Amino acid sequence: MAMRMYDIIDKKKKGSELTPKEITYMVEGYVAGEIPDYQVSAFLMAVYYEGMSEKELSVFTDSMAKSGDMVDLSQIKGIKVDKHSTGGVGDKTTLAVAPLVAACGGRVAKMSGRGLGFTGGTIDKLESIPGMQTAISEERFFEIVNDIGLSVIGQSAEIAPADKKLYALRDVTATVDSIPLIAASIMSKKLASGSDKIVLDVTVGSGAFMKNIDDAICLAQRMVEIGENAGRQTVAILTNMDVPLGEAVGNDIEVVEAIETLQGKGPEDFRQICVEFAAYMLYLGEIADLETSRKMVEDAIDYGKGIDKLAAMVKAQGGDESYIYHPEKFEKAPYQKDFVMKKSAYIKSMDTEKCGKTSVVLGAGRETKESRIDSKAGLRFYHKTGEYVKQGEVLARLYASDEEKLNQAVQYLKTAYKYSDTPVEPMKEIIAYVTKDGVYKQ
Repeated sequence: MAMRMYDIIDKKKKGSELTPKEITYMVEGYVAGEIPDYQVSAFLMAVYYEGMSEKELSVFTDSMAKSGDMVDLSQIKGIKVDKHSTGGVGDKTTLAVAPLVAACGGRVAKMSGRGLGFTGGTIDKLESIPGMQTAISEERFFEIVNDIGLSVIGQSAEIAPADKKLYALRDVTATVDSIPLIAASIMSKKLASGSDKIVLDVTVGSGAFMKNIDDAICLAQRMVEIGENAGRQTVAILTNMDVPLGEAVGNDIEVVEAIETLQGKGPEDFRQICVEFAAYMLYLGEIADLETSRKMVEDAIDYGKGIDKLAAMVKAQGGDESYIYHPEKFEKAPYQKDFVMKKSAYIKSMDTEKCGKTSVVLGAGRETKESRIDSKAGLRFYHKTGEYVKQGEVLARLYASDEEKLNQAVQYLKTAYKYSDTPVEPMKEIIAYVTKDGVYKQ
């Protein structure tokens, strides 16, 4: 008897487990245009309420991954370890972590995306370096990784086309915030990208998609489960996004902060995150044990090995590597304004999503996929949650190419802060680790 989408929807609605054939039929049929949006919308809502078993989710993700090109990285020597962040504000981690891993003997063949809304994209940040090319041939991509140990390029349109169609549908059917659907969306692209092992940065807090720790742990567990079932060793690290990461939010300004971190001068919270992720990538890449890997990464920062790798990648991809050694060459925005503390107090909390949206108002982010980005726009935070700030001190400095946008952004940023007369305990940078063996809270 021929399969019918109606029966698959009905079965999932009643909480029964779908067979691999039923799941594959649905994904392939939708991508081919043989199953209409209205039926897949009903299926997504059924998943939203009934969830997916481990087996269902693994098959669903695998089918999504195989809906387009499956990148074969076998021409690259060694174990390839990928890193993915669920998004945040000031998240320039890849810009520092990838060069550090390569400097320590690891291999990073990374495909990254662009920013949308208040979360920035690695490709937008890299393209703020003059001449930098992120759309290169697969052959050249492999060549660069084999030669210098790393390359970061834009994601091909042919990677997981099922995810693009399903995400667009989720966006208009109120099913975006389903943990199994989020996990499948992220991991389908990771599986299709071809790396042997995966380290996930699952951000949690006001500037992240997952607002609370329990949901973030649940998402991390589902993604680790998918990776392991696909034969890819996967580790997830939960990180704090209740404050922006580091001090800089924008494009040029974040590239400069990543460079400064590789020179040993960056903010301590960002350095700590970079060391931990680079160490886990080396550990999964079987370069060294965790403790030794952390020491290797610290040494790569202290001896300037990471900065040399970043410069080598920029040069190999057509960029002007002099900007890496002389970040002062990045053009400054014509307008800047300080957001000043009106009364001495502790910073009780920051709404990090609002901090990110401030950067969009300034022109540093996209409101739609077609929006143009101003690479010079952005902001720098001088104080964050838990700190005591005296009256008259600068909380943040904002940069823009348009004076009106600058004034609007300052007014909006004011709504992101809450203050206290008594001391406030800031959150740790790293909240928990999730592996196939369990959850380890910090």
